[in-house]
Amino acid sequence: MRSLVAFGALAAALGSSGCVVATVSSVGAGFTAKVACSLAWNSGQDVDELLRSYIKPEAAPLGPLLGVVKTADGAEGRAFWGLVRARAIHRPGLGCTLLRDATAESLALPGGVDTPRVSLPPGAPWPRGSAGLLAPAPRAIDAAIDRTFAEPVPSNGRVRRTTAVVVAHDGQLVAERYASGYGPETPMLSWSMAKSVTAALVAIEIGDGRLALHERAPVPEWSSPDDPRHAITLDQLLRMSSGLEFDEHYGAVNDVSRMLFTSGDVGAFAAKSKLAAPPDTVWSYSSGTANIIARILRELHGNDLGALVRFSRGRLFDAADMTSAFFEPDASGSFIGSSFAFMTARDWARFGELHRQDGVWFGRRILPEGWVRYVTTPTPLAPEGKYGAHFWLNAGDPKDPSRRPWPKLPTDTFAATGHSGQYVFVVPSAKLVVVRLGLSLPDDGKEGAEELVADVIAAIEGQTAFARAASGSVSPPGSAGP
Repeated sequence: MRSLVAFGALAAALGSSGCVVATVSSVGAGFTAKVACSLAWNSGQDVDELLRSYIKPEAAPLGPLLGVVKTADGAEGRAFWGLVRARAIHRPGLGCTLLRDATAESLALPGGVDTPRVSLPPGAPWPRGSAGLLAPAPRAIDAAIDRTFAEPVPSNGRVRRTTAVVVAHDGQLVAERYASGYGPETPMLSWSMAKSVTAALVAIEIGDGRLALHERAPVPEWSSPDDPRHAITLDQLLRMSSGLEFDEHYGAVNDVSRMLFTSGDVGAFAAKSKLAAPPDTVWSYSSGTANIIARILRELHGNDLGALVRFSRGRLFDAADMTSAFFEPDASGSFIGSSFAFMTARDWARFGELHRQDGVWFGRRILPEGWVRYVTTPTPLAPEGKYGAHFWLNAGDPKDPSRRPWPKLPTDTFAATGHSGQYVFVVPSAKLVVVRLGLSLPDDGKEGAEELVADVIAAIEGQTAFARAASGSVSPPGSAGP
């Protein structure tokens, strides 16, 4: 009776719409099953603690009506005291997949896939050494990391919950730290950082001549010349300037939540989007476009998930020594290119370093020449020069560069970013890559990541100045000089 009364009260609060209630409950159960499965099976976290400290607060006000059970092969999410359920299964090497329009048996891959390695073999180029560090961190960097892990006082409901920080300078790993329950071999969730990884896979296909940036995107639903979406290009999808209608305002009944947590084919879900404006006339951030691109990648590989996995590892992940990395697929066999990539914090740093080095990894070109320049060129209609092609930028307003997303950081900074405070910052002018990962609430960009990078830059500049002073080439800061 209690569950029925609560269900009825929520239905009334939602305007007595049974359709809305059904969507809310389906999203809630799917979100719970998927996130709990992914973070428990991939990252080794406790599902009960995840439910209490992350899933319920994320799903508020639905949170109190959610539950989860870790199963022998995944997790089951429950909404409204079990009246609505969703199930996610874990497959080694593939992570977790929601069983939407599918069964565990239908998702079985003959022979499976190889499980990614989380530790590099001896002799791998970076990092190396017993502690995994190539250079000692200045005390100022340690202090900056201290501040990043500290919780705000008073909290006012804000929880940073930093899980990992990795700092690499001039190709050397100089600092790392992890929260309890996490470590150098823990694969970490990307959320929207996955978009930047999806772009890297696209780059390789373009370099191979299998895709073209400025030709129409090969989307079956748009194949008719009479379709208003027919001429949308891959470039416009990557730049979020396709003009497609897609609701990215997070909540239970918006497009992104329904796509990720109620659909078995996220790319097909997004491809149904109508054209809201002519391409290249608006900029509108959309997780849907990343999943349309991910489905294009699947179709390039004959809709064969095993072949797609082998391509991603052979040409990107293993090639750049990101051996822990993998994408989680949806039930159709597409990578969830918008949201669900996993790799260790060190491998996220390698991903950043690959881009800092213009797509070259220790002498081997992995991304086509000019690709990093392309993804870091501002999209004309993105405000404050803040978006390139599946990467966030800090270029600033062309008329006023001080108006930029991270005013404390140099204008050449770019980043892969994700929900709940995931960041891979690349600062070419400082020869710097900084990774900050977490399960932060609320998701408002105030997790201290910008301050962390600014503090690291200041620490490196200070250390460099004193090193030069010690060599006699310059005076140390604060001195009168010769």
